[in-house]
Amino acid sequence: MSTADPSSVQAQVDEALVRRLLAAQFPQWAELPVVRTRIWGTDNAMYRLGDDKVVRLPRLARWAPQVDREQHWLPRLAPHLPSTIPVPLALGQPAEGYPFRWSVYPWLDGENPSREGGADPDRLARDVAEFVLALRRIDPADGPAPESSNAYRGVPMGDSRPSIAADDSVRSRIAALVGLVDIDALTAVWEAALAAGPAWDGQGVWIHGDLSAGNLLTVDGRLRAVIDFGCMGVGDPACDLIAAWTVLPAHSRAVFRAALSVDDASWARGRGWGLAARVPAPEDFSTADPDRAAYARRIVAEFVADHRQDSATPVPERRH
Repeated sequence: MSTADPSSVQAQVDEALVRRLLAAQFPQWAELPVVRTRIWGTDNAMYRLGDDKVVRLPRLARWAPQVDREQHWLPRLAPHLPSTIPVPLALGQPAEGYPFRWSVYPWLDGENPSREGGADPDRLARDVAEFVLALRRIDPADGPAPESSNAYRGVPMGDSRPSIAADDSVRSRIAALVGLVDIDALTAVWEAALAAGPAWDGQGVWIHGDLSAGNLLTVDGRLRAVIDFGCMGVGDPACDLIAAWTVLPAHSRAVFRAALSVDDASWARGRGWGLAARVPAPEDFSTADPDRAAYARRIVAEFVADHRQDSATPVPERRH
């Protein structure tokens, strides 16, 4: 009897499968060119369909529920947001040996911001903050709570469920850097996030959950679109402060923070989410790639410096 975890079931996807699925379910698009995108997401296989569409197919059973969540919620969220988001064009069904639902979306043009936040990182900081504020203003009633299929984004800081911010996971990844960085200083950053409050005391809000550079599209330096809502849900708003660390250079974080009016406790939790997402791996410090190693050292130094700057005064009580 098999003891395999059903959530680990992986679907094999290739261009031929996508063509068969389209021919059977959406014949109006069956003759369009199908080309695998240059970059696949962690959760989904993606194929460009013609000039203006993309097919998105979950690769693992764990991520399959993202399809229904996006199909239901993205059309409802889109009218309230200042940037374009990918509203589904069609919902595909399991077939041809492929076991999950899948989606067809419009293809959105734009460029991912660079490590330095693009040509005008302060402007980008304000654009991303405007998007986050608009998302937070949407009524969260009946919105999906953090769960396995959204990687538990928005859970309380240090929650034991297997998110990137699980306490044991973050501590083990920091410990793996012994001899490479000051792990005591980095641990202090994480412990400050935990001490700032394990949970948001107010009502949960809508979060994107993965505001990384790869999920932002810019045109002429301005935020044009936000994509990949697989991690969206309703939870602690500090989760979306991850953008300060995954998108923006150090000097633009203050612009982002001011635009959102972030209190010290929320910023400490957001810094914890950023650390959980960005703590380097030992191989990032390899002397074989000095640029990568320098970037890893810089990221660690920025986390520590930001924490020490804030810790000059006590973290206030959590907001109610």
